[in-house]
Amino acid sequence: MKNIYDTRQQLKYFFILGGVAIAIASVVVSNTLIKKLAEDEREKIEIWAEAGRVIVNEDTSLNMSLSLRIIQGNTSIPVFLCDENDHIIEYRNIKLPEKNVDDFLKKKVKDFKSKNAPISIDMGDGTFQYLYYDDSIILKRLLLYPYAQLSVVFVFILIAFLALGSTKKAEQNKVWVGLSKETAHQLGTPISSLIAWMEYLRTKEIDPALLIEMEKDIKRLETITERFSKIGSNPDPTPVNVTNSIHLALDYMETRISSKVKLHRHLPQEPALALINDSLFAWVVENLVKNAVDAMGGSGEITFRMEITKRNILIDVCDTGKGIPKSKFGTIFSPGYTTKTRGWGLGLSLVKRIIESYHGGRIFVKSSEIGKGTVFRIELRKYKG
Repeated sequence: MKNIYDTRQQLKYFFILGGVAIAIASVVVSNTLIKKLAEDEREKIEIWAEAGRVIVNEDTSLNMSLSLRIIQGNTSIPVFLCDENDHIIEYRNIKLPEKNVDDFLKKKVKDFKSKNAPISIDMGDGTFQYLYYDDSIILKRLLLYPYAQLSVVFVFILIAFLALGSTKKAEQNKVWVGLSKETAHQLGTPISSLIAWMEYLRTKEIDPALLIEMEKDIKRLETITERFSKIGSNPDPTPVNVTNSIHLALDYMETRISSKVKLHRHLPQEPALALINDSLFAWVVENLVKNAVDAMGGSGEITFRMEITKRNILIDVCDTGKGIPKSKFGTIFSPGYTTKTRGWGLGLSLVKRIIESYHGGRIFVKSSEIGKGTVFRIELRKYKG
């Protein structure tokens, strides 16, 4: 299962890089076309300037009507024709305001000078005129088009990701609920049979100590069945002292794990009330302990620490295991992810679901160091009554 998630992550990065490459290629191609169009517009302005010079000089060797048609044909490129002192001689395709026209025109000339290199026109008598121009409306729109295109593509990709994520989550929810309900249903029949056998054995000469231990196991099976039956339904949380809940869960686990594993508890004496389902929360603690024991190879220390803030109850579960790479901090909570040769990889996924979906809290890897251990943090909202 680990390889599946690694491959999925690689495919995700490949998809993102592919999208970035397409976006860059689109911008490069668009900018090339825009640059070519800008060069074409400058050539048109140069021709326009030459046509103006011909008309002013009344060069009879050239077709005057053609020059006039060239000048009149410019209906999109804003231009100013100025003398050597930047006094405006003529302008075209400039939309004038209702007030302060002169100031507006002077400012426009200054703007045009900064945008494009002016075109010098030799009038033939030792004087020069200068043509200042701006990009046409079409070119300006084309300049914005690649970014508008990328924005639309980004929005569609984002919507697709959200839709796929929502579909995936809905499918996972159905699998969780179906698996849990079916497990609870399947456990119900043998448990009922075991209870009947217990009553029968009580009538026989059986060591009472054995019957007590068997009854404990049956009670445990009933608790497990109850937990599975609550997955997919509202667990009806009630105000519970989280400290006591942790102590009870650790008391149960302490007798069922290796003696080489030491459990340490740094929990406050004051009540830490939160709206939780006690049975499901105990399941969280048990799963975290089992996960820590596996990470330590059956030997090490597990420490539970709690901090009560103004709004939250913060629980840190620390182990001295092999640690988790930072790149896997989010992946380890995915269903099916496991580093063990055996197991379904559902423990931490179940923990996350119980804490976040049923208790409105958070669980995440607070810190981890390879070869030294990991700290999981649980955040629960404090109950204020």
